[in-house]
Amino acid sequence: MTESRTPGTWEPVEIDTSVAHSARVYDYWLGGKDNFPADRELAEQIIAAVPNMRAMARANRDFLGRAVRHLVVEQGIRQFLDIGTGIPTAGNTYEVAQALAPESRVLYVDNDPIVLAHARAMISSHPAGRTSFILGDLREPAGILEHPVFAQIIDRAQPVGLLLVAVLMLFRDAEDPWAMVRTLVDALPAGSCLALTHPSGDFAPEEVAVAVRAAEHAHVPLTPRGRAEVTRFLDGLEPVAPGVVPVLAWGGAAEGVDVDSAYYYAAVARKP
Repeated sequence: MTESRTPGTWEPVEIDTSVAHSARVYDYWLGGKDNFPADRELAEQIIAAVPNMRAMARANRDFLGRAVRHLVVEQGIRQFLDIGTGIPTAGNTYEVAQALAPESRVLYVDNDPIVLAHARAMISSHPAGRTSFILGDLREPAGILEHPVFAQIIDRAQPVGLLLVAVLMLFRDAEDPWAMVRTLVDALPAGSCLALTHPSGDFAPEEVAVAVRAAEHAHVPLTPRGRAEVTRFLDGLEPVAPGVVPVLAWGGAAEGVDVDSAYYYAAVARKP
């Protein structure tokens, strides 16, 4: 297990548990214990606006598992770059990938030092593979790519699974998250894949608008996007069937499930 800071102008802030952090809010929704009063307060405010929020968090986590299994089995990918990974919980990327292909390698990136502490304590690896974690920010994709640990884990000559699950909504349009993704994808070889989820107001505009206001009040940016805006993240890539769809519909929904009950789009796309 390796840890380090990403070089560049961005530096991780000091740990301030009085301010909500998206990773710890998600931990609360998933039933975890690695969160603080500010995180729980925001989590409950969003639940008040979107009563199904806990199930949506679980839907994102379940998609991660389905996507990683697809990338290993169907795309033959054996190395993963998981950005905005959040606090380790059941069904982590390395667990899913290495259960199928023990030689798989995973590099985790998050900007919360508390996530780093938990990753260091909880994340291990199959002896045949490798896992590592760096503090980094998607706002500085070049810093991630140039980090010395990146080269230790990721072989740029081989396809990479880039995982951006429930993270792109933390960036406003003015920050151009599409360019952030493009920088990462451009640096990866043909055969690499991008897997993402993204919240949207397409499903329940009023509920999502209230959730956005609650997040903004807690100084946590939350930018839902429509299907066309989410699809822009896949520019230059070949979407894997079924394309950009509700997160509960990707990989096949269970009978009787209302796929529109989780207000997220999901997609996997391959670099030709």
